[in-house]
Amino acid sequence: MNSEQWTKRTKHVGKRVSVLGALALASLIMACRPSAPPQPQAAQPSAEAKLAARIYNSGFDLAHDSYNGISAASDGKIYYVLSSQNIDVGAQVYSFDPATEKVTHLADLTEVCGEKGLKAIPQNKSHVRFWEANGKLYFASHIGYYTIVNGAETRGVPPAGYKAYPGGHFLSYDLTTGKFENLVVAPHGEGIIAMTMDPDRRRLYGLTWPTGYFIRYDLRTKQLKDLGLQTELAESVRGAKYRTLCRSLVVDPRDGAVYFSTAEGDIRRYDYAADTISTVPGDNLRKDYFGQYDPTSSGTMGYNWRQVVWYSPENAIYGVHGNSGYLFRFDPTAAHVDVLDRITSLPSQRTGMFDEFSYGYLGFILGPDGNTLYYLTGGPIFAGGKRVAGKSVAQKGESKGAENLHLITYYIPTHKYIDHGPIFLPDGQVPQEVNSIAVGKDSSVYALAAVTQNGRNRTDLMQIPGPIASK
Repeated sequence: MNSEQWTKRTKHVGKRVSVLGALALASLIMACRPSAPPQPQAAQPSAEAKLAARIYNSGFDLAHDSYNGISAASDGKIYYVLSSQNIDVGAQVYSFDPATEKVTHLADLTEVCGEKGLKAIPQNKSHVRFWEANGKLYFASHIGYYTIVNGAETRGVPPAGYKAYPGGHFLSYDLTTGKFENLVVAPHGEGIIAMTMDPDRRRLYGLTWPTGYFIRYDLRTKQLKDLGLQTELAESVRGAKYRTLCRSLVVDPRDGAVYFSTAEGDIRRYDYAADTISTVPGDNLRKDYFGQYDPTSSGTMGYNWRQVVWYSPENAIYGVHGNSGYLFRFDPTAAHVDVLDRITSLPSQRTGMFDEFSYGYLGFILGPDGNTLYYLTGGPIFAGGKRVAGKSVAQKGESKGAENLHLITYYIPTHKYIDHGPIFLPDGQVPQEVNSIAVGKDSSVYALAAVTQNGRNRTDLMQIPGPIASK
């Protein structure tokens, strides 16, 4: 081997050693780094993929926009409340049996609250889910007769000959006997806009509307306690003291703590042992990804979370920020918020725009498998290749324009996101004003949707037949 060949070989070997050394060093560095969380897996149906849904006629033509107000129970039935705005007719309670497809009218909400014939503003709504414990469903009633002031909904001023709204009620329904029980009325003549239950400690919790009192009711002692205002004067005013109220409360079953949010983005915690409420230190919902908000504005939920659920495998809270559609995880022990993925529809993600409902969508729930999140959210409509935009500003929680409705699933263990596509009724209608969701034992998804049939508008029960793949 001559000197020139030796020099070339030496350089080649040196390069190999350098490369191998760099690879070894990189491997060592990677081994020492903490493992990264699983990355989200996105699955997209074909462009032609659509979901077929059907509407059941409950026989209540006055049915108006209904928020939450629907749940699946252990008996396999779906229980729901159809709201009203009529001064003489309250909300109506129903059950639906998927096995027989039978709709059963259970009660008039004003009547079960013991106010039939009172000639007062009725119990027009229930804006909360049903919570099940010991063979009973627990829920709450809400006002639905409003006086509009400067474009805003305020507590209805009773017409001549009528009394003021008596206040929302905590109620129960016995799944075996079919009997309702009127438990207690909320203070200050306010409705109950948000509710949760701690079944282990036999407690009901709520936030009242429009001023925002936090209340708790003990089922064992039958005592109601008012823990006071939680966020300025909430939705009872406009201006500097206005704050949009949180619509979703969640219980940590380990210690009985109850969490809710504020328009400023603070996370508030009810301490079961101390019977007090304070702001969680260390982290909050004021995230750039969620957007920038003026908490005194009535057209958004601000930094409030829209809907949250407890996820037992991680002892954590999963939720969605309504306006931005971002999924987040809140660890109560570490007092830490992680922003995970944007779980709006794929068309919404591509446009980069918020959905048309000014508060974001409430149809967010953990499914029967305990691992899959189901989310009903908006999807833009296109005409001539361009997104059809609604009005730019809203004065309250409302749809700013027409859009499609998409079903999203998110399998938490693998972070798998699926947009199952837009939902259509047999006549081609797009379900509107959908802010509710339930997943039945039959794996079908249920919600309350606004539709037009026979020339008349109403809200009624919608079913998206299952099973729906999520893994």
